[in-house]
Amino acid sequence: MLSKCLNLHLLHPHHHHHAFFFPDPKKPDAIFKKPLFPTKLTEKTSISLQTHSNSVMVKRCCKPISQFDGFDPDPTLTNDDLKPTTSDQRIFSGLEMASLWVGLVVGVPSYYLAGSLVDLGMAWWQGIAIVVAANLILLFPLILTGHPGTRFGISFPVLARSSFGIRGAHIPTLLRALVGCGWYGIESWIGGEAIFLLLPKIIKETTFAKPLSWLGTSPLEFACFITFWLAQLGIVWKGMDGIKELEKYSAPILILLTSCLLIWSYINAGGFSHMLSLSSRLSTSEFWALFFPSLTANISFWATVALNIPDFTRYAKTQRSQIMGQAGLPIFMGAFTFVGVAVTSSTKVIFGDVISSPIQLLGAIGGVWTKILAILGISLAVITTNIAANVVAPANALVNLSPSKITFQKGALITALLGIAFQPWRLLQSSESFVYTWLVGYSAIMGPIGGIILSDYYLIQRADLSVKDLYTLSPTGAYYYFGGYNLAAIGALILGILPVIPGFLRKVGILSSVPDAFTVIYNNAWFVSFFSAGIIHWILSSLMSKRSNHQDMEPLLSDSTS
Repeated sequence: MLSKCLNLHLLHPHHHHHAFFFPDPKKPDAIFKKPLFPTKLTEKTSISLQTHSNSVMVKRCCKPISQFDGFDPDPTLTNDDLKPTTSDQRIFSGLEMASLWVGLVVGVPSYYLAGSLVDLGMAWWQGIAIVVAANLILLFPLILTGHPGTRFGISFPVLARSSFGIRGAHIPTLLRALVGCGWYGIESWIGGEAIFLLLPKIIKETTFAKPLSWLGTSPLEFACFITFWLAQLGIVWKGMDGIKELEKYSAPILILLTSCLLIWSYINAGGFSHMLSLSSRLSTSEFWALFFPSLTANISFWATVALNIPDFTRYAKTQRSQIMGQAGLPIFMGAFTFVGVAVTSSTKVIFGDVISSPIQLLGAIGGVWTKILAILGISLAVITTNIAANVVAPANALVNLSPSKITFQKGALITALLGIAFQPWRLLQSSESFVYTWLVGYSAIMGPIGGIILSDYYLIQRADLSVKDLYTLSPTGAYYYFGGYNLAAIGALILGILPVIPGFLRKVGILSSVPDAFTVIYNNAWFVSFFSAGIIHWILSSLMSKRSNHQDMEPLLSDSTS
């Protein structure tokens, strides 16, 4: 159950009963509860409400949307995981939303991303500045996309129905799911590396530890990966209730272990002055050549969660809670980036070489207790991040594909299997492949989806959705469009992705060369695709709406008039 999965994160011991959808207008967040703009939908709703008694109107205002007000949703479009949240399920305060981000941020990929910037030749302050700037930019789509989740209590797959159509919503949700599966594989591979770190040296020197060209890694490392993969899957499959307490206490444990690593590097490097003495190896032109793709990569890092953030904000108590909670992202990423960059920089002083991978660093440090703490910390980081960021969205997307046949557990299993197919060991072979192939590459998919959803919600729908129409296959429903597909959104998605493809093909080696313009577009893939797809969707939707209104107009003269 999705509700069980989300309750893993800092479940509040008491349920509070609030009127989440219609708060006191005097409260600061009341403006977010009302339609931002007048629309035909709101006008129609107000007119229909006037036909009822005052008691009925009060009941509609205060009754949770999740009960559908007597409306029976289509059984093929809903189950317990896809229904809007009730008042009792609104358990996330601003502090708890912020703590959720702590659990997501404090992880090996975040550390690895920061270290990769130093490994590519940047100075420590340049790396931190890029990470903070990227997360400040991403904060806006995070909050804007989280708004409908809190207001209507709907998840990302359901929200996507409003912009892509009841059936067309499968396109963005499955694309988001594929990226989540890739990340699930990456996190699981990192957990496998922690197991490999614990193995005795004699085992690491056997023939099983030698890489196979066709596999891309050694059988021993692959076996460690599968071992962690199975153990993690067992926790996701059977231990949802048991993992709740682990999630609750994992964030402070991870912060403590991270602080220990920072203190170790401070002592062994002889203070922060030596630790951060690694200057930039890049010229001014080289730095700016890396700046924009690095900025794009850092935005892309959380662009996946920025899409499915309604999966979490639907459990927020108020709009203020979700806004205040998410405002901590740039702070947490900046702080953890400082740790990652500082420790990575110190490895140059301590070992003579820059070590950007925390797994390799812990191996270089050595010692039994170091290995024990490493496997504990890395396992906590992987499990907490994977469950929240890389299981919920793909599993939800698969549930949305066939609610009557696919449960959350089955969706999680499919996610885990696809995680192997992504061959994460190849994605993590180098900083170049991780940052500029994987992160920048999939930003070309996440960007246009985010742009279309925000453009549709704020410019087309005017932040006013009909919850009932999100759960019906009736051709008269507001989001049925053309056979259940919104052609404007699908066309905008294709047009948003197309310009990035030549640069991506060159990056992976399929094309030997492309015009410089396509390289620039690829390096700024998220920005280009986000804004182009959003604008195209708005234009196409406006044109199609005018055409529809024109066809619906009655002629001024009847056909019988001569």
